[in-house]
This record gives sequence, structure tokens and C-alpha cells, in this order.
Amino acid sequence: MDPETLGGTPVFTGTRVPIQTLFDYIAGGDDLNEFLEDYPSVAKETAIQVLEMAKQSLTTEKTLNENFA
Repeated sequence: MDPETLGGTPVFTGTRVPIQTLFDYIAGGDDLNEFLEDYPSVAKETAIQVLEMAKQSLTTEKTLNENFA
């Protein structure tokens, strides 16, 4: 995040593509490959890392207990 890039919105490193865009694609039923085709400046490995980070943060026991218990 950089205040000079899209007002500090989290973006993929070296791009102006907001990370939220990846989640919007997936929520809309699109797959990772479609996202990558539309945003070729984002490396596949980087997108996968973001998804893995989200998975880890959302599947911790504490998070699950706080939100679904």
C-alpha cells in the first residue's frame, strides 16, 4: 500500500490493479485465469499468494469462532 498509488488502496506489487479486483472476479463467478487474462501485469504466482494469504487469515480457528460460532 502506498498513499501515492490509488490513495493507499492495496494493489498488486508493481501495478495499479487493486487486490479487491481479484476478489470481485471470483465473487462474480470468474476464475483466476480470466482475471489474469484481463490484468496481464499481475503475475499468476502473486495472485495465488494473495488467495493463500486470504485463505489462511479466514480459516484460523479464532476467525471462524468470532464469525460463525
